[in-house]
Amino acid sequence: MASPPLAPSPSPAAPARTPLMGNCWSCRLICGTGLLGVGGYVYLMARRPMKLGIPPGPGHIAQMVFGIGVGCWGIIVLTDPA
Repeated sequence: MASPPLAPSPSPAAPARTPLMGNCWSCRLICGTGLLGVGGYVYLMARRPMKLGIPPGPGHIAQMVFGIGVGCWGIIVLTDPA
């Protein structure tokens, strides 16, 4: 005796995507400029020994990459591509 086939259950609809900061322009402006400032500070502090003639090591290069990444994150928050 075979059981009757089960009817496929409807899959739930995906929730609507909300913007990163909820369309709050002041939140995006404060957070984005803060992240840009932090990224710029980290990058410039990592470059300071190079200006004194000290060759950069892996730590300084990692700090510069991290600073650039934080700055890019700030740009993303400001533009809010979602």
